[in-house]
Amino acid sequence: MIEEFTAIVPAPAGAEERIVSVYIPKGGRPCAVLYLFDGQTAFFDERSPYGGSLRLGEFLDANGIPLLVVGVACDRKNRLAEYSPFPFRVNENIVSEGKGKVFMDWLTGTLKPHIDGRYGTHFDRSHTFIMGSSMGGLMAMYALAEYGHIFSRAVSMSAAVWTDPEKSAAFVKKFAPDAALYFDYGTAEMSALFPNQRPALAAVRAALGEWGGEYVFEMIRGAKHTEKAWRRRLPAAMRFLGFTVRD
Repeated sequence: MIEEFTAIVPAPAGAEERIVSVYIPKGGRPCAVLYLFDGQTAFFDERSPYGGSLRLGEFLDANGIPLLVVGVACDRKNRLAEYSPFPFRVNENIVSEGKGKVFMDWLTGTLKPHIDGRYGTHFDRSHTFIMGSSMGGLMAMYALAEYGHIFSRAVSMSAAVWTDPEKSAAFVKKFAPDAALYFDYGTAEMSALFPNQRPALAAVRAALGEWGGEYVFEMIRGAKHTEKAWRRRLPAAMRFLGFTVRD
């Protein structure tokens, strides 16, 4: 079942009302929680501005996974600002002021207490996860680094580490020893538009090796930068979070 409510989010251009979608597993018992960036692409194809969604609710239902999922719709006009932990500039069209901390402070300080109280979740760190793709994948890494007292595991798909390879890799150095990261990228995502992609991925992989904590680093052959491609990686991501997925 998916329940929805509206919340006031401190967006880059000023506070605005957003839809928060919550997937409630069958049984409604206390369970682990996954916070998800880009909630508008999580459950329903018709809501996604990119022509498809993760169809996450269908996947969780089919596999009987006892996980509460909380997805917050992004700022459509200022997504690059809301979902970046640091300012960056690629060209005149791809620029971010780096307001990610504002969003994460709201998610952890306002939204999470509300979710814990409303749904009776396991609110401790070991049962609290975060997941995102593209800019959301970068934010998932940031969350594990700077809010590691709240999140124990993160799923980062196709993270936009090309925005700043050095700063992205530096997040890994801040991961707690007992944290865990799932990181993947599609080989078909490599593009001349973002020349930093290859060195950024190499820097992140090297940092993960030096960190020595639990991680998965996967290059998915032929995978593109789309919700459909990320949907195909859900089984691997959910297994990494500790759940059983049917073959």
